Amino acid sequence: MIKSLKGQFILSIFVAIGFVYSTFSTIEFTGDERFLSVRVLFFFIMILSVFNAGLLSEKYIQTRKKK
Repeated sequence: MIKSLKGQFILSIFVAIGFVYSTFSTIEFTGDERFLSVRVLFFFIMILSVFNAGLLSEKYIQTRKKK
């Protein structure tokens, strides 16, 4: 577990970028329905990880302003 806020912020940014990349690299516009549930799951995880990165960035910016 990463204790520092800066470390959590950086890790959440990398995770969000990874999920965005993996989600958009597996989009197929031709409509192969075999892995639809996996793609939907990764899409929702991507949304949650980007939301978490936004919350941590807000928290990091607020703690930087207090110093």
